[in-house]
Amino acid sequence: MSPRTKEQNEEIRLRRLAQIRKAAADVFLNKGPLLEIRDVAVQAGLGYGTVYHYYSNKGNLLHDLLWDALERAGGWLETPLEAQPKAPPASASEKTPAGGHFGLAAAADTGNSAVADSQSGSRETAAATELGPVAAAGVRLLQLWAEDHALYLLHKLAGEGFASLPEGRSAPLSAAFRREVLTPLAALLETDRAADGTAASGGNAAEPPYRLQRTEMLLAALVGCASLSLRRGKLHEEARDIVRFLKL
Repeated sequence: MSPRTKEQNEEIRLRRLAQIRKAAADVFLNKGPLLEIRDVAVQAGLGYGTVYHYYSNKGNLLHDLLWDALERAGGWLETPLEAQPKAPPASASEKTPAGGHFGLAAAADTGNSAVADSQSGSRETAAATELGPVAAAGVRLLQLWAEDHALYLLHKLAGEGFASLPEGRSAPLSAAFRREVLTPLAALLETDRAADGTAASGGNAAEPPYRLQRTEMLLAALVGCASLSLRRGKLHEEARDIVRFLKL
């Protein structure tokens, strides 16, 4: 067997790091700062020595986990819900059936599929319209937390000022979170307020402090409400109930 190439070794390293960080996020949800490297190894299904090779202490692991999550945190506001219906497949008249009863059955199945896709797309579009932009963004964020626990931890610890990290590490992370997450979300909230006629008239390029404060309070409320659903494994399906409860 030929030795692995440098590229293959790097791919394995990156895959292992992702595996360790995902396991660490899952463990942190249950144990918080009491997390130990040994717990992460068990969760990841790896040997203690393997995890220790990459992270000799949990501080470095948490630091990398949060920065990695921050890289994935941007951009979700652009597509809060999959509101666009899928294009229906070609109609039966546009296909050439094989003939006989098989051709008729295929045509019937195609027609039923087109109707089902159209109905599904209509429901998704109606749901997005019903919720509004802020509520739809809230649903999408909650669903992302259900799929990616590191993202949830990022928002949770951001609300605490990343106090579990040394100041030298927490300050840059807080600044990046403010730039990548808080400011875009604050802009969305202000746009929604303007659409409702509640925003002050006149343009102002400055970012009033209350906008970011309001955004921080909103995220704190989402984090708190999501905690129970997340632990029960129900966050994805209960996301809409949460945003309705918060009256977003």
